[in-house]
Amino acid sequence: MYILKSEHSFDSAHFLAGYEGKCNNIHGHRWKVEIEVQSEKLIENGQLEGMVIDFGDLKRDLKEMVDYYDHALIIQEGTMRRETLKCIIEDGFKVINVNFRPTAENFAKFFFKAMKNKGYNVKRATVYETPTNSAIYEESGVV
Repeated sequence: MYILKSEHSFDSAHFLAGYEGKCNNIHGHRWKVEIEVQSEKLIENGQLEGMVIDFGDLKRDLKEMVDYYDHALIIQEGTMRRETLKCIIEDGFKVINVNFRPTAENFAKFFFKAMKNKGYNVKRATVYETPTNSAIYEESGVV
């Protein structure tokens, strides 16, 4: 089995609504996203002979996706008062609403599925919330 891995990072803020602890406050992270793709065999001819895929394509697609979240406040839909959200947006801040709680675990699954939907044979997605803490998402039976 051949496995390729690419990574990209973004800085953003979030909070965990309903969490009893420090993370219920708005705070930031330098998130690192690693995507691993896999293949049983290599491409046999043409420009990509001897490769699983073109690393350039993998890097570009991951960077494009991850950069969208850079320097934003990521909010789970419905967890901030409309008036507060309206003021933040009117003041020019980048706010991204997501339909999941913005945890490393949920982001790992999100990036896994998004890259899979782009046509990659994704083996695993790892999202680091800090340099030493990460969440991994993989699906059984994915080849």
